[in-house]
Amino acid sequence: MYSDYDHSHLALAVDLFAGVGGLDLPARELGLAAIGIEQSPDACATRRAAGLQTIEGDVRHYGPADFPHPTVLLGGPPCQPFSAAGTGAGRRALGDIVALAHRLSERQPVARHGRTDVGDLIRLVLEPLRWVLEAQDGGRPFEAIVLEQVPAVLPVWQTYAAILRAEGYSAVAGVVRAEEYGVPQTRKRAVLIARRTGTAALPAPSHRPYAKGTPRTAGDPALLPWTAMGDVLPDRGPFTVVSNYGTGGDPAKRGRRTSAEPSATVTGKISRVRVLADDGAESRFTWAEAGTLQSFPPDHPWSGRDIGQQIGNAVPPRLGAALLTAAIHRA
Repeated sequence: MYSDYDHSHLALAVDLFAGVGGLDLPARELGLAAIGIEQSPDACATRRAAGLQTIEGDVRHYGPADFPHPTVLLGGPPCQPFSAAGTGAGRRALGDIVALAHRLSERQPVARHGRTDVGDLIRLVLEPLRWVLEAQDGGRPFEAIVLEQVPAVLPVWQTYAAILRAEGYSAVAGVVRAEEYGVPQTRKRAVLIARRTGTAALPAPSHRPYAKGTPRTAGDPALLPWTAMGDVLPDRGPFTVVSNYGTGGDPAKRGRRTSAEPSATVTGKISRVRVLADDGAESRFTWAEAGTLQSFPPDHPWSGRDIGQQIGNAVPPRLGAALLTAAIHRA
């Protein structure tokens, strides 16, 4: 049916909207082979260069019947309609999405393509629930589920959690902070974790939360200090990052972080960020450095075009590892 599926019988997880592999890399480290469905040719080029099983295609063209072996479902639907940097169309449509989710849970027909009020890109957030319910009805329910998105999608994940509990899962939804899991970046994500057996729970933080002006030594002594940019980019020496993100062009609102702090959220506009050395020299992050701030390996084989967007759209692998561990550990 599609050539990239030749070895999918080896996969134990299927990753919807898989991107460059922020969930699949830690899955592999945990011994959980994953196959990812991703529509972007550029993200697929990076995935293949990293040795990740990949299907280049639209998740709406597939379903759990095409993947009889995986027992874990992963997914991070496109965030653009819901993110603060986007148009806000997804945030305005949250009520409609929740209503459509309930229709799906009642096994009522729901159009796979949008109307003017709930467009195609927004409607993609329903796909993981469709997969879960089809697997359930097919007699091969997923044993564990991990979904992530921007914080604005939390009401959808909370709705999914309630639906999944009615389907026999233990499920939890909430917002996590990437720096609390060792990522050298402050990035909040809404996540859902569900399990068929045991009790679902969000991963316990391993690191302290970052707060502007608070020393990294402050806080719970049982937790590690948050990771700074300088910890993972030591060869740059001390530097300051100046970002226009969220400023609306107002220079007075430009965000500044030093190398002794975590990065602000890495977005697809990472190439616009100015990096100022202590001697005044100005540069930009390399793709390897930007990926490192997302907790990818420094030698990750970024390929194709729009690499900044690939990096900005990715799940930080260190966060992904924490979510996966919480979802599949024995409890």
